[in-house]
Amino acid sequence: MVVKYAIALYGRQGFPLILTMPVALLLGVTSCAAQGYRDTSLPIAQRVDDLVSRMTLEEKVRQMQDQAPAIPRLGVSRYDYWNEALHGVARGGEATVFPQAIGMAATWDTELLHEEGTTIGVEGRARYNQAQREGNTDRYFGLTFWAPNINIFRDPRWGRGQETLGEDPYLTGRLGTEFVLGVQGNNPNYLLAIATPKHFAVHSGPEPPRHGFNVDPSPRDLFGTYLPAFRRVVVDGKARSIMCSYNAINGAPACSNTNLLGSILRKDWGFSGFVTSDCGAIEDISKGHHFAKNNVEASALAVKAGTDTTCGNEYVDLVQSVKDGLITEQQIDTSLKRLFMARMKLGMFDPPSKVSFAAIPYSENHSETHQALSLRAARESIILLKNTRVLPLRSGNKSQ
Repeated sequence: MVVKYAIALYGRQGFPLILTMPVALLLGVTSCAAQGYRDTSLPIAQRVDDLVSRMTLEEKVRQMQDQAPAIPRLGVSRYDYWNEALHGVARGGEATVFPQAIGMAATWDTELLHEEGTTIGVEGRARYNQAQREGNTDRYFGLTFWAPNINIFRDPRWGRGQETLGEDPYLTGRLGTEFVLGVQGNNPNYLLAIATPKHFAVHSGPEPPRHGFNVDPSPRDLFGTYLPAFRRVVVDGKARSIMCSYNAINGAPACSNTNLLGSILRKDWGFSGFVTSDCGAIEDISKGHHFAKNNVEASALAVKAGTDTTCGNEYVDLVQSVKDGLITEQQIDTSLKRLFMARMKLGMFDPPSKVSFAAIPYSENHSETHQALSLRAARESIILLKNTRVLPLRSGNKSQ
């Protein structure tokens, strides 16, 4: 006679699924107590360690791409890290839209940027909660937003200046920090969502050559112009994610730049979150910058430098990187733990009853209150310039 003992395993939406013991054994689950990563009484770091220790190398590297597949035997849901919220939650249906970032910068209003960020975080949660109820794990329904763009806009050939908060490092840092604080919320236990300031760093030149372009800024320009806003969103804003850029800096691609990601970001600024690449930036390390011989080498360089996840599928080659001795599985674990630390801080492995944000209803999305805030932002973004006898231009003027 087979004795069937019922155990609980939380499914994709956090609701308990009842499994008989034989089924549980087939899934690799021996007991609830053995699932330390599901024990909400344990420190998150301990839960993350437990979860990562149960994965195979192949499972680990596939979790390090923006489209992370499900691991059914561990109850890990599919998750897509790619979501956009530059001036409102984008591309997944109805949402409140704010003026472009350059227009928000024209308000000079830190409180307004904080409210915009909070609105985005709340609407992102509302849409995520609804998507979870529907079993929808598609792109643009996650809680990791690739915003704000805090690059310094100095070159009109870039073509994306409207995405930025302008050319002033101080204003960009102050406004970007408030946006990040709003998106991520102030709950001591869980994050409302995760903001990802981008593109780290010195990424504001012409678009076409960016995949192989090297920037050699002077130390004064690097630390006085291009890095202050990033430092502020990390130190003051506690951003939980950063996106590294396509270009190289001082000869090393940003996503494999040990000085940028290791010495400056993590050591000097104390960043403890995860770094994601811009889309295809890992491939650029070998094919665009010729900094590595192939993607096997490039992927290892990127992870060792501190790029934890890639927008793309380049990291599947990390299995070969380990076999070739270019990186250790323990170094891969370091990156993977940062990713699951973020997902646990978002409450993705806890019962919804414990995560207050899980109760945000879909009706919060594009609510009348949020529409009123958007209208206020649009009005405050309008700038009137005083004409000091310059306009209209007199006929006969010649270019200088």
